[in-house]
Amino acid sequence: MRGECMNSVIKSIIKRELKSYFSTPLGYVFVIIFLFAIGYVTFEPGRGSFFLIRQASMSSFFKYVPWLFLFLIPAISMRLLADERKSGTIELLLTLPLNEKHVVIGKFLASWIFVSFALFCTFPMILTVIYLGSPDLGVIFLGYVSSILLAGSFMAIGIFFSALTKNQVVSFILSVVICYIFLMAGSPPVLEFISSFLPGFFVDIFESLSIIGHFEAMGRGVLRIGDIIFFAVMILGWLSGTCLLLNEKKAN
Repeated sequence: MRGECMNSVIKSIIKRELKSYFSTPLGYVFVIIFLFAIGYVTFEPGRGSFFLIRQASMSSFFKYVPWLFLFLIPAISMRLLADERKSGTIELLLTLPLNEKHVVIGKFLASWIFVSFALFCTFPMILTVIYLGSPDLGVIFLGYVSSILLAGSFMAIGIFFSALTKNQVVSFILSVVICYIFLMAGSPPVLEFISSFLPGFFVDIFESLSIIGHFEAMGRGVLRIGDIIFFAVMILGWLSGTCLLLNEKKAN
């Protein structure tokens, strides 16, 4: 009975948040910017573009998804809790028959669903690739799965910093910086730099935290349980941190 009540509360928060995305220009602006940007970088005549590589694949599409998410997802997440804290409604929410876990999960899932919807709107690109050739649909499917998991990880990081500060701009900047660090954790220049003052064991740990490494592995059609666990730990870890943060602020 308690579980059903909890699910009902979370569902109501999800509905409220999703409605807010489409009752204000924010949601439409995000989707339009994302579709225009991903379409441009995928098909523009520059290096690595779809028409230049002359392959019936969406590798050029998935190549740019992490870098668009790096800025667009923090722009979505920065208001999730910072706005509630600034207006004082977060205190009201936490005094109702629900706790910080309900609020965090509900807001996170609503935002994750919204970003997944934006990804789903790129479906015509799949039809274009199918029309022009014979792509590996399994690779494309895993590419979308990895994109959704990446979005969830960035959203979990963003909602943590949204709970940390009332200032949306500060939340945005901190989210972008931390997401960027996770993206670049496995890059050779970064690894070479930290190996100059850290032992190899810590360098290996730091490299394993690279989001782009796990993302690209799934994007190549390689499904590894370790990649799934990595994204799950990222999401659950940052959400748990957000709940602890709100609980501490509530106690104070």
